[in-house]
Amino acid sequence: MTKPPSLADALFLKLDAMIRSAQLAPGSRLPSQKDIAEQENVSRTVVREAVARLEAKGSVVARRGSGVFVSDDARYQAFQVSRDDMKELADVVRLLEVRLAIETEMAALAAARRTMADIRDMRQALNDMTLADDPIDSAAADTRLHMAIARATKNENFVKLVDFLGVRLVPPRSLYLRDQPVEAQQAYSEKVFKEHEAIVDAIVRMNSDGAREAARHHMQESLCRHAELNPTGLAPRPSA
Repeated sequence: MTKPPSLADALFLKLDAMIRSAQLAPGSRLPSQKDIAEQENVSRTVVREAVARLEAKGSVVARRGSGVFVSDDARYQAFQVSRDDMKELADVVRLLEVRLAIETEMAALAAARRTMADIRDMRQALNDMTLADDPIDSAAADTRLHMAIARATKNENFVKLVDFLGVRLVPPRSLYLRDQPVEAQQAYSEKVFKEHEAIVDAIVRMNSDGAREAARHHMQESLCRHAELNPTGLAPRPSA
């Protein structure tokens, strides 16, 4: 069962949404903590916690003696994928849909531009996946493989995106394999490895079309695996 959001969580989400929608525009001053507390019918402690989280995110800046202001570049903070955003299957599926659109072309570009050094990095990551003893090590190797593919594109934006997603790039296996026997977990690992191996093989052969299709197949398979476990469909995330 999903834990309901606290008052501070709810207020943070509401203020964050107002900033992202420009209802609270860059450079504008937030109402005082007293005013927010009265308007939202919460304590000032709740307001302080919510505002502190906005500060940590970089969405607002406190200026001594002046108040708290929306950061000038707050709208560029809009896209965030935190660990908290990946606790539910529906959240994982949403991110996989985005990755499907991006990683197919990333693999195709990697196939056209890869170097021998890139191939070594990919092969090493694949080998690390086979040697991993636990899901955490396997996920780390999985992430290194996608980073190697991103670097092979020679497009720094792909590298930045994969680096930003980090461990969130790989769906938590606990969501898909919860309550599953060891045999099922092993079969899952083997299947995922073969999907990755097919992508790397096409990249090594400089087969852009093949790499694109192998990446698409991998992402669609991952989407199907997780979507099947979400019988209620993609329910929208709660908004403020």
